[in-house]
Amino acid sequence: MNVAILGAGESGAGAAILAARLGGQVWLSDSGKIQETYREALLSRNIPFEEGAHTKEKFFEADIIVKSPGIPGTAPLVQELRAAGKEVISEIEFASRYTDVPVLAITGSNGKTTTTSLVYHLLRSAGVDAALGGNIGNSFAWLVAESPKPAYYVLEISSFQLDDIRSFRPKIALLLNITPDHLDRYAYSMDLYAAAKFRITENQQASDVFIYGQDDPETAARIGAYELKADLKPFALSRKEGSAAWMEGQDLMTPAGKVAGFGDMQLIGRHNQLNALAAVLAAQACGVGEADIEAGLKSFQPIAHRLEPVGELDGVRYINDSKATNVDSVFFALEGMTRPLVWLAGGVDKGNDYGPLQPFVKEKVKSIIVLGAYAEKFYRDFDKPVVQVSTMHDAVTEARKRAVPGDVVLLSPACASFDLFRNYEDRGDQFRSAVQQMIQLEQR
Repeated sequence: MNVAILGAGESGAGAAILAARLGGQVWLSDSGKIQETYREALLSRNIPFEEGAHTKEKFFEADIIVKSPGIPGTAPLVQELRAAGKEVISEIEFASRYTDVPVLAITGSNGKTTTTSLVYHLLRSAGVDAALGGNIGNSFAWLVAESPKPAYYVLEISSFQLDDIRSFRPKIALLLNITPDHLDRYAYSMDLYAAAKFRITENQQASDVFIYGQDDPETAARIGAYELKADLKPFALSRKEGSAAWMEGQDLMTPAGKVAGFGDMQLIGRHNQLNALAAVLAAQACGVGEADIEAGLKSFQPIAHRLEPVGELDGVRYINDSKATNVDSVFFALEGMTRPLVWLAGGVDKGNDYGPLQPFVKEKVKSIIVLGAYAEKFYRDFDKPVVQVSTMHDAVTEARKRAVPGDVVLLSPACASFDLFRNYEDRGDQFRSAVQQMIQLEQR
């Protein structure tokens, strides 16, 4: 087997390692510079690679080409390869061909990481041997190549990864929601983007399970267009026809009765109620009992940068939601807050329409602190005090001046981070560090 890998990120390196472990002839190529972590992984396993350019001949000599998800199908080299009849697949498709371990796969525009982590936590805390990967930690192929064989693979999967599957068939598939995101990859068509998300269930059979958000309008509008063979398990905030899980007040319910109280969990907001309902159904599909599910829900810790509590000082809570890089994510964050807010926002605006946020801002937000140069829309769209700062230290200092006991300081930017920070993790890390340094200084 001659395998060529296009792109040397986490998925590309994982695919190369798996191909080498299978005894194949492997070649990896990246048009940019390979990160040192992946370079060392390739060198230590004697896997040949190139960077800074693509040697086309190597790809046309290959039996299979594994494409990194960040490379679109419209890339000229990809189009040339497909025109020549070459098989171009994703890393999750490649890995799925070399394992018989059942896969639990989660996709959606929002909530993937929290739900995937929660499902994994529920399984592990119940004693189920599960491995976590996909867009969290190691790629699927890397897990298949070098990790001990688990009872389940729990994978966070993006639409980009689903674009290039052929036979990938999760035993349990979750589609959380579909909201506008990455539309530039899909010709600015919601239909094309939604079709990519629904690919998670296209190869499922009657013995498989498909869990989906019954409240999500884009999912609900399209689900009837697909010939779904799996056992359907919809979830909703209030019980609807066919619901397999729903909320009654603060209680997570299934047809068998109450599973747990959301108030006993450390998660915040309506969107996390939906994430928890989806995770409950996934855990039940893996055979986890209700007592273990309830205990696991209570012990789950929020994921970094996703409504993550990072400290409290003088009765003011500080919450890091740096991952909220679009309006939809901030909508859910603001909706879930029950205390008055000082809102830290801003960054590189992605053409945002802040209209959906206005009712929550009017009701809950006392003032807005904007990080970075893109402050014009915040002044224009919100009838609240707005102050503009250029560093995270200044943002936290200003927030402390404006907050009083009982308030929340919420970093939920609605924008990309690249004007002032390396990425959203760097932005969230700086916020956490600034808050904790402030607390330490106060306690001296």
